[in-house]
Amino acid sequence: MSEGFRQHSYQPPEGATEIILVRHGESRAASQENPFPLVDGHGDPELHANGEQQAVAVGEALKSENIAAIYVTSLQRTVQTAAPLAAHLGLETRLEADLREVLLGEWEGGVLRMKAAAGDPIFIRMQAEQRWDVIPGAESWETLNARVTAGLARIHRAHPDQKVVAVVHGGVIGHILAHATGASPFAFNGADNGSISRIVMHEDGIKVRSFNDNVHVQSTLHVGSGQLT
Repeated sequence: MSEGFRQHSYQPPEGATEIILVRHGESRAASQENPFPLVDGHGDPELHANGEQQAVAVGEALKSENIAAIYVTSLQRTVQTAAPLAAHLGLETRLEADLREVLLGEWEGGVLRMKAAAGDPIFIRMQAEQRWDVIPGAESWETLNARVTAGLARIHRAHPDQKVVAVVHGGVIGHILAHATGASPFAFNGADNGSISRIVMHEDGIKVRSFNDNVHVQSTLHVGSGQLT
């Protein structure tokens, strides 16, 4: 006798793209004496030694998955984080500049971290209103959304029925997941360095499969490790 209709695990629809969103490893410390260099207006610090360990851990965590491509942004911390996984898989990384971090205007170069530590009123207002553009010269939700969704769409068009990795940034991961779920803008901010989140893109829709898997980097995390930039 048939046991009837069982529940089944989720399977992406035909033509979908599975995107593994990896937050880059911890970047070096910021200071007034040694600000981050800027690339197209964005702070571009290299990885901290701790971030290099996280990059190795990401590579170990994902090396057995059937990954067709690895995407990075125009900022070096994503390239450095992707390197161990790319070596495992024998893949060259691909650039998707539109997935670079939120533009922070006058607070680039590591200033955001210092303002946050000082409890700056603008930082407090930014968190309360969940708007980056409270910071002078920073990117609006609309501008950020336009470029991030365009970048994701290009990846999706290039990889139907495939799984890819995109090594990106905390603010971008938070934006993608909030946009996909209809949550408040900062609901998913604070992904840990080296953490793994998963989405599935199909046509114009995004399904969130997981957020902030950090088991592989747990021993490297510390207070403040989810902070942006």
